[in-house]
Amino acid sequence: MKRLSHNENNTSGKRKISTLFTAATVFVILPFFLSCKEKMPETSKAERYCLDESFREDIVLEPARLQPVQERIALTGIVQSNPDRVVPFTSLVGGVVSRTYFSLGDVVSKGQVLAEIQSSELNNLQSERKSLEGEIAVVERELSSVKSMYEDGIASHKDFLTAQSELKTKQAALENVTATLGLYGSSKGKDGFQVKAPMSGVITEKNITSGMQISAEGNTLFTVADLSEVWVILNIYAGNVTKLHVGQEVDIRTLSYQDKVFKGTITSISQVFDNEERVLKAWVVIPNENQELKPGMSADIIAQKQQGTEAVTIPTGSLIFNNNRNFIVVYKDDCDLQVRQAEIISKNGNVAYISGGVEAGEQVVTRNQLLIYEKIKDAGNN
Repeated sequence: MKRLSHNENNTSGKRKISTLFTAATVFVILPFFLSCKEKMPETSKAERYCLDESFREDIVLEPARLQPVQERIALTGIVQSNPDRVVPFTSLVGGVVSRTYFSLGDVVSKGQVLAEIQSSELNNLQSERKSLEGEIAVVERELSSVKSMYEDGIASHKDFLTAQSELKTKQAALENVTATLGLYGSSKGKDGFQVKAPMSGVITEKNITSGMQISAEGNTLFTVADLSEVWVILNIYAGNVTKLHVGQEVDIRTLSYQDKVFKGTITSISQVFDNEERVLKAWVVIPNENQELKPGMSADIIAQKQQGTEAVTIPTGSLIFNNNRNFIVVYKDDCDLQVRQAEIISKNGNVAYISGGVEAGEQVVTRNQLLIYEKIKDAGNN
């Protein structure tokens, strides 16, 4: 039998120890590996995101709705006074303006003194009125006498009609003079008269100053407009002519009130194109009790036209744009929030028409939806 040397004994011992260590290692590690392998699905599984109570108060939900698809038509226009409620004042007599009591844009009341003028013509009208009043008194007595004689057969029927006609002529002349003087009132100064506001409203035009010479039936001295109701004149280009009609509702915005929408209805549409602007003009009557709309304001008008089809609508503010696609967050409950892709048909103001991604009646997150979207993505990548 061959005896092993000392070195060979050492080598053989090391090999045995190494073999035993390796076997032991495998015996210990293998159960651990198998155990980890069994638990792997639990750690790699996507965690469900839930809203916490504080964040839940910071989101807003809106239901998706099934609505008719509408086309949004953008127009421009300008605010104007209602011409049926505008009174331009033209003096019926000549004279000199001694004083004015108003400025352009002032609000005035009916009967309020606006100016004073010195006019000999008005003095003559006052004298004429007194003279006519005296003549009418005489003619009335003559008519009474002729009527009595006519009834007694002394005067003819022609005499009676002539006396009646003369009285009517004198009365008409007196009414005309009285109407003219009704626009003026006596002032303290000699030969001075007051011009009074013919109606309540706003001074939209002023062409009168102190010391100015005015003539009878000359240029307009001032204009008073009642702005409790105004017109918005729309410009309709050829491409939109067939899309608009009388009775159609419109939304009106101005630069002065960008966050306020004024509602109106197209009252009439011109049948002739404007030669200069090459547009059709349309009129919208707007109540203006607070007089927020001023003549001369420019306006942006939006009209809607239904296309005859229906689609699910969601607020455009609920859309999340990422990787050239649109997404929405649909809320089922605090631990069931779903990210879905939205296929957009069209947009109309604050409304988006979609063909997929959500059904009518489902709740869509419209505020802080981007934060929820990111949290759901992060939870899915864990």
